[in-house]
Amino acid sequence: MLVFGPTGVGKSRLLSAFVESQPLALYVAQVRSPHDFLLALLSALHAADEEIAVPGNLNGISTSSLKGIVHRALDRQEFLMVLDQLDAPSSVVTRIIRDLHYYGRTPVIFASRSPHMEDIGALRSLCANKSERLEMKNWPLNIAMEFARREAEKSELWASNLEAILPSLVEWSDGNPGAILHMLKMAQLPQYRAGDQIKAHILYVDYRMGRR
Repeated sequence: MLVFGPTGVGKSRLLSAFVESQPLALYVAQVRSPHDFLLALLSALHAADEEIAVPGNLNGISTSSLKGIVHRALDRQEFLMVLDQLDAPSSVVTRIIRDLHYYGRTPVIFASRSPHMEDIGALRSLCANKSERLEMKNWPLNIAMEFARREAEKSELWASNLEAILPSLVEWSDGNPGAILHMLKMAQLPQYRAGDQIKAHILYVDYRMGRR
């Protein structure tokens, strides 16, 4: 399954919550080089099943040998790979993922920003059916507003003009929860405060400049 949507919409939070409820889910936060990917996957396998042995000098093991170790470990139980922040992995990494998947041998859930899957190339065939793609969108503004109020209270953010500027923060975020959290954190910083008020327009300018 592919989970896709813009940055900050909550893909990682959703996958993390799913992994916590699934003891055999193998979570890999990022996919970089083949060797690092296999190391992270083996670490996740050991966390899920402590009887899976992890060799002492992993950095000295070749990628091919490491792949064989992971293959044997995956045969022990019905694991599930959860691959987050999957941005343009190399062709070698995609071949390894496809090989480990092997027609459903080890199911894969992965996250990408691209609805058209340009970033993940050869992996598109793993979820060619549109029913296997979950799009996460920015929230409706009324729900985003409730979220902003709750998070401001949770972080103990206070300002005399807070209620007046929260609707603006939500509008500027386009309902993106990650953007709301980012601006609320900015609002805590002294450069965006004037006495007991938040300097909303300066915060907005810096927020927009930071997104470029």
